Amino acid sequence: MKKLPRRTFLRLAAGAAALPAAPRIASAQTYPVRPVRILVGFAAGGGADIMARLIGQWLSERMNGSFVVENRPGAGTNLATETVVNAAPDGHTLLLVTSSNAFNATLYHDLKFNFLRDIAPIAGVDREPHVIEVNPSLPVHTVPEFIAYAKANPGLNMGSGGVGSGNHVAGELFSMMTGVRFTHVPYRGAAPALVDLMGGQVQVLFAVLSSSIEHVKAGKLRALAVGTATRSAVLPDVPTVADFVPGYEASFWTGVGAPKGTPAEIVDALNKEINAGLADPRMRARFAELSVTAMPGSAADFGKFLAEETERWGEVIRAAGIRAG
Repeated sequence: MKKLPRRTFLRLAAGAAALPAAPRIASAQTYPVRPVRILVGFAAGGGADIMARLIGQWLSERMNGSFVVENRPGAGTNLATETVVNAAPDGHTLLLVTSSNAFNATLYHDLKFNFLRDIAPIAGVDREPHVIEVNPSLPVHTVPEFIAYAKANPGLNMGSGGVGSGNHVAGELFSMMTGVRFTHVPYRGAAPALVDLMGGQVQVLFAVLSSSIEHVKAGKLRALAVGTATRSAVLPDVPTVADFVPGYEASFWTGVGAPKGTPAEIVDALNKEINAGLADPRMRARFAELSVTAMPGSAADFGKFLAEETERWGEVIRAAGIRAG
């Protein structure tokens, strides 16, 4: 896919939330008039699926309708995205937007859609850090020690959930910013990568916190630093990567989008209710259990975030020469 200039990215994202509301199939007063599908590009049971179901349940209770999660894995989440892009813009088909959408705009060169142009941002939902985790046998306890060890032992095996996965690109960003060199070992998903990290077949994994926190607490893995700008409440003693590598940030995030042309009043109504959910004490408690942080804001805020993430990770993917498939 051709790289768009920064201004074009930001213009597309900011304008998506204010696209003409035609055809006005439904209004905020009557919406929804039938069950709403929330498409998820991952299999059931994972973190993204759980988040979609939490939001779907909340919206069902608040909007007097049925919001049903439909798992549509395949093609690196592009199958679900394309389905939503081609759906009627009436608010009855939504997309659980994730970090993968930002990666895929650069990873894939034959997409039949332009994510920033064809998906209207509705609201951010959550984000959680990628965490630098090593096998406890590795003689490092801090990021500076890890960098020194990796430079002295170039080619450490870095596991990931696959080429172009969040684990992969988070590791490549770290490599670019520190000068260390890893041997990338892709797996068919992050779960088997975690198993081999604990077994010592790979030495480091830029793991998503929610999928690995129990292993860290059990002492099976050592967490060196979290990728978000601030420390995690569930790992308060673990510093941020940016404490040692200024400017580093890597997190997995989710949000909600709709086909372009979805009426603005429906986008606004959904944004209002999703933000209400993110502020609800019960929802916040559930987020804490899942080791994630709410990401509230307007539709325009989420659109700006999507454009920035797509551009930022696109630069990493191009510099590292990562290609899908």
